[in-house]
Amino acid sequence: MSHGYTNVQLEVQSPNVLYTEDEVISQYDYQTTQILRKEDGKLFVAPSVTKYTFKTSTRVPRVGLMMVGLGGNNGTTVTAGVIANREGLTWRTKQGVQNPDWVGSITQSSTLRVGTSAEGVEVFVPLNKVIPMVNPNDLVIGGWDINSANLAEAMERAEVLPYELQKQLVPFMTKMTPLPSVYEPDFIASNQADRANNLIPGTKQQQLDQLRSDIRKFKQDNNLGTVIVLWTANTERFCDLQEGVNDTADNLMAAITRSEKEISPSSLFAVASILEGCPYVNGSPQNTFVPGVLELAQRHRVFVGGDDLKTGQTKLKSVLVDFLVSAGLKPTAIVSYNHLGNNDGKNLSEHKQFRSKEITKSNVVDDMVQSNGLLYSPKEKPDHCVVIKYVPYVGDSKRAMDEYTTRIFMGGHNTIVLHNTCEDSLLAAPIIVDLAILTEFFTRVQVKTQDSDQFESFHPVLSVLSYLLKAPLVPENAPVINSLFRQRACIENILRALVGLPAESNMLLEQRLCNHSPEIIRSCSPVVNM
Repeated sequence: MSHGYTNVQLEVQSPNVLYTEDEVISQYDYQTTQILRKEDGKLFVAPSVTKYTFKTSTRVPRVGLMMVGLGGNNGTTVTAGVIANREGLTWRTKQGVQNPDWVGSITQSSTLRVGTSAEGVEVFVPLNKVIPMVNPNDLVIGGWDINSANLAEAMERAEVLPYELQKQLVPFMTKMTPLPSVYEPDFIASNQADRANNLIPGTKQQQLDQLRSDIRKFKQDNNLGTVIVLWTANTERFCDLQEGVNDTADNLMAAITRSEKEISPSSLFAVASILEGCPYVNGSPQNTFVPGVLELAQRHRVFVGGDDLKTGQTKLKSVLVDFLVSAGLKPTAIVSYNHLGNNDGKNLSEHKQFRSKEITKSNVVDDMVQSNGLLYSPKEKPDHCVVIKYVPYVGDSKRAMDEYTTRIFMGGHNTIVLHNTCEDSLLAAPIIVDLAILTEFFTRVQVKTQDSDQFESFHPVLSVLSYLLKAPLVPENAPVINSLFRQRACIENILRALVGLPAESNMLLEQRLCNHSPEIIRSCSPVVNM
């Protein structure tokens, strides 16, 4: 039995937690296992405990979200969703009146288990009620696009939202026009040239200066405390990693001054954001975060996260392969086919841009495969094929078909075939909102160990965002985790640590070892006061 509370703000009663007027300070014992050595067929390990102190500001600032590709399907859908929810717009469908919502957002539409009540009832609260987070209705939207259409025209062009809703949104979105953007024909498909009429002229240094000015002006004009910049524009080709160009932060800045051709527009946006102290999230699969960009982010202690929004097919793949491998079954071949008709599909119809997407989609099972040496040899992995085709007629209604072939008992085989039809941008929009909300949230978190006197922020590579991104960006030498369950558990357990709650173990010993009389459960279970 369980119960979900919706209109509560969680407050933990514990000597390990202190609530002040504008902060939550928690003491947390982080338990891990150290690998000591392997010898004579034995693996020697030891439990380890590190004491952390977390300090989280509960003062939520006024937050701006600047999207690169504001006039695209995702940009217009996010903007429309914020306005529709903020204004309480409703529209009629054939099923009846539809109210705006945030379905698909983990911060707005998912819950976290906080414990068991004295009556043996599991208690859940909304994820955003553990510590205050930004309300998406309060996000201030802006950004850039290579096309000059106002957002009402761009929304109509995208063909994502119902016509009756669009009519109500027009008065709000007509007033919104994207800022000129950076256009490098060599990095995106040639079929995008006819859209490129809203461009920043000049050298790469001049473009960088303009982007920085745009961010500063947006922040000042809207009285914002924080600005999150997120790339949701066209997929670029991978840029070449070149010594003396993008390999270090200093070389990168010098290369921008020289207008080197291998400085991609997305890297230029990332540099502008970092220099302005604004977190930057890459929502497309290209290699925006070349070594020079990552070094610059670490130098300025600014968050970056990426790569590529994890919406439908890839998210399901990270769940299904995790299930198969953990069940002792051996996936041997994965074939994924997609066709879609939006501008993303049009851009991906050229090989260099498709190759960027293929790389991010093909690597999402690697860590799960490598975790099971009983099934796979060190260099072995399933055959993995990804195909994407552009079919204009289907528009934003993406079709994804997958075939998973798995080896089972005694040399047998099992084949699972899936078909998934989804409105691509309606899956992506809540993820973009979550990325903005969580990125801002972690700017308010500081931590120190028992051996340190000073608090510090998380590592500039914000890997906790991995749940929302196909190809998780992680700090150097850190393991890449693609398993969706582990990624979700990471977010939940960090939130729990910030308020002094232990990590969720799912052992439920109070239920498994106690008779189910109220008196015994009460003695075994902590009382949760709401």
